[in-house]
Amino acid sequence: MDMHLKNLFERFQDQFGLGPGLGPGSGTCLMNVEGVNPSLIKSLYRAAAALYRTSPWKRLRSGHLFGVRVGKDSDWSSRKQPFPCIQFTGGDGGELGFIMFRSENDARKMMGSRETVRVPNLEVLRVTYQVESLMFPLHRKMIKSLGLEVSGNNRFPIIDVARCTSSGGLQFRNPSFEELRFVYAVMRGVSLVHPLLRQDHNAGPKWSRLIVFEPFIETVDVQWTPEMAKGNSNDLVAVTFKHPPGQGYVERAKSSASSTPTKNKDQSKGEEAFVDVKVNLIGSLRHCIVCDREVQEEQLISCKGCDAVVYCGTLCQKNHWKESHKGMCGLYKAMMEREEELAIKIFTFPCFAEQQCKRLESLGVHQKGMWRRKCNCYAHCQYGLLPIIDGLWDSWGTLNDNEYPHDSPFHSRNGISSPIVLSCWSEYYNLRSLPFSSPVADILSYPLSVYYILTALSLTSKNLLLKGKEVIVHYLGPECELDWMPAFAEISHLLNRTGNIQIVMVGPAVPESLSGTTSGISSRVRINLVKGVYQDEASYLPLPHVVVALDCGLECYPSWCGALDLIKSMGVPAFFTDKSEISCANVKKVLRNSGLHITHPVTPNPFRSPVRNHGPSTNFPSYSNCFVLGVNT
Repeated sequence: MDMHLKNLFERFQDQFGLGPGLGPGSGTCLMNVEGVNPSLIKSLYRAAAALYRTSPWKRLRSGHLFGVRVGKDSDWSSRKQPFPCIQFTGGDGGELGFIMFRSENDARKMMGSRETVRVPNLEVLRVTYQVESLMFPLHRKMIKSLGLEVSGNNRFPIIDVARCTSSGGLQFRNPSFEELRFVYAVMRGVSLVHPLLRQDHNAGPKWSRLIVFEPFIETVDVQWTPEMAKGNSNDLVAVTFKHPPGQGYVERAKSSASSTPTKNKDQSKGEEAFVDVKVNLIGSLRHCIVCDREVQEEQLISCKGCDAVVYCGTLCQKNHWKESHKGMCGLYKAMMEREEELAIKIFTFPCFAEQQCKRLESLGVHQKGMWRRKCNCYAHCQYGLLPIIDGLWDSWGTLNDNEYPHDSPFHSRNGISSPIVLSCWSEYYNLRSLPFSSPVADILSYPLSVYYILTALSLTSKNLLLKGKEVIVHYLGPECELDWMPAFAEISHLLNRTGNIQIVMVGPAVPESLSGTTSGISSRVRINLVKGVYQDEASYLPLPHVVVALDCGLECYPSWCGALDLIKSMGVPAFFTDKSEISCANVKKVLRNSGLHITHPVTPNPFRSPVRNHGPSTNFPSYSNCFVLGVNT
């Protein structure tokens, strides 16, 4: 009975509204808009579905207002932005969607404490996600005939323009073609940048349930669809999202042919203009290995025998010794003694990551380009969806011109083309004429570890490449790598005009909006992205020559069991890397429990990251991709 009443209440709320919003949907239909064809409608529904999947309503409430800007004012017929202020509704009740206002002042007038105030003669554009069964027959017919994409939970977007009348009623009309172009760009842009909003814990009353965000402004490029490009040679437009709406923005007097506002790359201090992200400069916190209590670094004690594990006090240390550590202390001591062997001492940049933000700041790359994934400042942004950076120089965090690998091939010696054989970082740095002060090895560890596996450890893939054929790699569990595509292009240059590599990245961290896409990062390397767990998606993928999982952490994720069973049944060579020797010991246990025999023993990876990680409860030597092992080899 309770479930029945809940369903009735939800249905009533969907049909009549309860909270912010303007009530039931109108009878307008996009098929009646002049200049709109089925392709454009499908593009709008895809953009609406992409926004819906990012769930902005989890954090955004009707009390939040945001400024939005698409291109230049002169791009629009009114010589100004059509609807430059946006409010999301539905997170705290009311209709699920968003309302766009002609100005911030209009938005303030219509914001009530519980419901939207209908102010006479004010016009708004709204997008509401409505249940199909509650739509007008005309809408349902359009959805069925065009095969439009569903946004979620059997909901589809309704786009209309509403004007409040003096009597308190509403008059609806179809949006114009220009207004549809505007809302399309907004939906595409906002879906990328709203996850970057950061909560300001020091602002607002503590009793309030409304999240207060830090001041924010960010610009991303959105690609127009062919039917929206209006014949322009440039099919990109810059979309700026800001909070609060009045956050400052300066449009440059001189611009490129795109005529769209972008980040100003010529700032004298080298700062990013539109991202205001707080840096975590608090002293490093560690966790007791027994009780998991957070303790400041200076208050911790460690085992005197091995110095490998840390405790909050002597009580936990004594209990751990009795329970298990007594039998492991000698092994841990031996692992700790490998510190000298594993440290890569040729580099002159800071190689200890106790506080990543400080380390990156000292290198001048903090919150820039691909380095944004090397600290927690952008942890709230979904993998693969960091705002796009233009150009290799920006992707590498504006390092000096001689400090990052350029998109240029190597010169073949004696006119012979074959994959370049590398065995250590010094060979690669000398090959690329990079100074050892360059920190790029920290990111290049991932693509170069893949290249090392394919050309040095796997005989199957090595022979295929030498014959000029294609190697298919199934790359399991990508995360940060989804934002490091420019780094993976380096594999193409190392192939030296011989062979091709198709990398299929499969994992739950792949964004829904990117799943099924192909990135041709270079002429000889292409990357396919697939969202899901490997055992569920493998039957739809081309058969691999090699399976790779970097920094795998097999013992941490139960979903690996099905993937390992599949690897065993296929008999395909599979290689795994992990950060420390103790992690690899756990990986070996998982592999053996799955019936897989380790045919390539645990060995140091010559292309491990040179940056030492800071474990929360241990002091083991730990580096990204530190050790490599293999099965079915």
